[in-house]
Amino acid sequence: MRESGILMHISSLPSPGGIGTLGAEAYEFADFLFAAGMRIWQVLPIGPTGYGESPYQSASTFAGNPLLIDTRLLRKSGLLSGTDKDDYVPEEDDRVDYDSVRLNKTVLLRRAYSESAGRLAGEIAAFRAKNAWVDDFALFTAVKEHFGNIMWSKWPDDGIRLRRPEAVEAYREQLKDDIGYHIFVQYIFRKQWFDLKKYCNDRGISLFGDMPIYVAEDSADTWTHPEVFRLDKNRIPKAVAGVPPDYFSEDGQLWGNPLYRWKYLRLHGYGWWVERMRGMAELYDMIRVDHFIGFANFYSVKYGMPNARVGRWIKGPGKHLFMKLNKELPGLNVIAEDLGCVNDRVQRLLDWCGYPGMRVLSFGFGSGKENRHAPGGYPANSIAYTGTHDNDTVLSWAEHADKNTLDDAKKQLGFTDVKDAPEAFVKALFACESDRVIVPMQDLLGLGGKARMNLPGTTGGNWLWRMQPGCLTTDLVLRLIGLNKSNNRG
Repeated sequence: MRESGILMHISSLPSPGGIGTLGAEAYEFADFLFAAGMRIWQVLPIGPTGYGESPYQSASTFAGNPLLIDTRLLRKSGLLSGTDKDDYVPEEDDRVDYDSVRLNKTVLLRRAYSESAGRLAGEIAAFRAKNAWVDDFALFTAVKEHFGNIMWSKWPDDGIRLRRPEAVEAYREQLKDDIGYHIFVQYIFRKQWFDLKKYCNDRGISLFGDMPIYVAEDSADTWTHPEVFRLDKNRIPKAVAGVPPDYFSEDGQLWGNPLYRWKYLRLHGYGWWVERMRGMAELYDMIRVDHFIGFANFYSVKYGMPNARVGRWIKGPGKHLFMKLNKELPGLNVIAEDLGCVNDRVQRLLDWCGYPGMRVLSFGFGSGKENRHAPGGYPANSIAYTGTHDNDTVLSWAEHADKNTLDDAKKQLGFTDVKDAPEAFVKALFACESDRVIVPMQDLLGLGGKARMNLPGTTGGNWLWRMQPGCLTTDLVLRLIGLNKSNNRG
């Protein structure tokens, strides 16, 4: 079936309290998707944000972001006292002020914990039994806060830094209340997430999640399972991940994530990866694996280098990993983010796995028909976008494109004025050959560069955009219904 969807991260919803949440506005967005005949809601990673508030540098591959919890739902269910006036009121509704939101949300969630954790003891115990990761994550977070939130590899007590059993037990006792709080928060997040997921699924809407291939250096994953990563005896990475110079950056992108010990993982049956993918399949109906090319070959940069200009390509695990995943977790609904250096080895792995790859319309102009993103030749087994979260909005792209590239887009898509570019791109996307198409909400609304979600290679000013109330209009619903019907989608 040909389907369509929208890329709209939870944080960008127009919820009160300064950030989008899993509350009423999320359900309204699901209703909007259903009414418009859209069958996919794509979100960015939902874990706690890390350096620069990036959801791709999370402290955990399993945990949820407490900032996305809806406090109104807590009050409605009797788990939190007070009124909605207790929620943070932002100065700018179209931007997330993470520091202010975090400060306010922490106060409210701490209050909910003190008022309600006892009543939920049975449910929380069942949650812990089902989610083995949560105890270690809660301990990690509590200890990290105890040491002033410095990186775990710099914790002054090497007993807990190296996870010596006696230190682990001592801190579990010392920080018992803080650990209980973080477990409570994760229970609440999962409850709200799965309630929303059921609501979407009952309406035929699939939740499409994003899973970064790597984990953050400063994460519960690296602290709990250092054997999985290329770390030295002091738990410092030997080499880190990135990509060489490309379309986005002349210095490349130095992500800084520790690399995997793939030989060790293969020797141990890829157990860590099986559990990670099992967790993702529980959270999402579809899983976008970010930087899929890293499974075929990955770019390694020596730790401490200032940029990613100097590095080397190393062979990844290839099909051996996916043979194991297919055996242990049959039916995984994976989308391969195959942007970047798609060499023969990457293509062979994609062909073997059979996963849909990606096409990005805004990459498709000014370089001839040999460009794999040029319109008119997308494979059916692919998922196509006007742009991704790393791209500029279509309007801003058109405003800043060079003349040759813009003229090519105008000729192929049939528009003359830059302001008409978003509508022309969306129309062309729905008409393309890909079985699935996804439009970032910013492009549906025709927004400019201020609404861009992320500029790769930069910190500060990213992940901030929020949709304004009143954007989900009847006219937009009717427009999408028309696009779906005329292109046999939905």
